[in-house]
Amino acid sequence: MKDQNFEVIVAGFGGQGVLFAGNLLAQAAMEEGFNVTYLPEYGPEMRGGTCHCTVVISKGEIASPVVNKVKGAIFLNFPSFRKFLPRLIKKGYMVVNSSLIPREFLPGTNGFRVAALPLQELAQKIGSDRLINLIALGAFVRLTRIVSPENLLKSLKKILPSRYRDLLPANQLAFKLGLSFAGG
Repeated sequence: MKDQNFEVIVAGFGGQGVLFAGNLLAQAAMEEGFNVTYLPEYGPEMRGGTCHCTVVISKGEIASPVVNKVKGAIFLNFPSFRKFLPRLIKKGYMVVNSSLIPREFLPGTNGFRVAALPLQELAQKIGSDRLINLIALGAFVRLTRIVSPENLLKSLKKILPSRYRDLLPANQLAFKLGLSFAGG
């Protein structure tokens, strides 16, 4: 990580794995020795309602988990994209679910580093719509190089609840698919 702090927002509908993706990123950053805060936020609707989380990754102390501007974003749906795009700094990084966010709304190279992936279609090809979060996180890790893919996969084994252990191979596959689609 080049900067002292790297702030990230992950946003989408409840049920898309938004909070799990943010928690996994935070765990991987801790594995690499960074200071980390993770702040989940969701409405009472939970599944189907909007939710987001922020992750602050730092080489030093973190004064507050609350951030106004972020250097990175993962947008899994259009309402979240519209709401949180203004918080992304110029030259910020973003992964966008182009299955739900119309391409005409994407800022292109307008000062942002963007990976727009058809996450719904990619997840369906590997067997489950519920894997979009790991595909997006793979693309984000490749785009930003904020944590190593190896540490993220190691962290996935640690934080995946035991009742979902049988889904570990699918989650690993989804993450690696995201890594490959974001390019080198």
